[in-house]
Amino acid sequence: MDEELRSLTERIRQETGGSAAYEHLAATRDPGELAEVLTAPGQPLWARELAAFRLGLAGDRRAFESLVLLLNHRDPQRCAGAAYALARLGDPRTARAAAALATNELRVGYALHPVRLLVQLRAPESVPALITTLERRLRPHDPYRRVALACVEGLGALGDGRARSVLTEALAHPALAEAAVDALARIPKSE
Repeated sequence: MDEELRSLTERIRQETGGSAAYEHLAATRDPGELAEVLTAPGQPLWARELAAFRLGLAGDRRAFESLVLLLNHRDPQRCAGAAYALARLGDPRTARAAAALATNELRVGYALHPVRLLVQLRAPESVPALITTLERRLRPHDPYRRVALACVEGLGALGDGRARSVLTEALAHPALAEAAVDALARIPKSE
């Protein structure tokens, strides 16, 4: 069993008290039954999460919408699980959705996992979205330093010359300076 799936199922088992409904959903091998959970009315969040995660790992694109909603959830564990499944889903809409979530100023408090997913995907949308998100985080007294740091580290990992300017600006922020130096060093000089 995949370690992330094991972690998610254990968390949900504890959340549900190991109910019979949980045990059934965790054991089923029928993708149609899992997909039904995503659209049936009255399903608890844990059931939708487990079904979407399992379908995502299996590459079943019926999980896409549910996983995107979970990627933007207030619970970091749900976001992390959704990001993990979306990275493996292989749906071409994933990068656009992650970029939209990462750059949404109304939900910036939940942007950490979309930012990390964009880095992992290395899609055409990744660098522009990370630059936009980081530029907004460079305002004085911005409370989202973890998001800013993830952007700086991600831009370094992506090594794209378009990030040079915003990373240079990040040098002036003590919480980001060291990571910005490292990120700038990873951008090839020819860009």
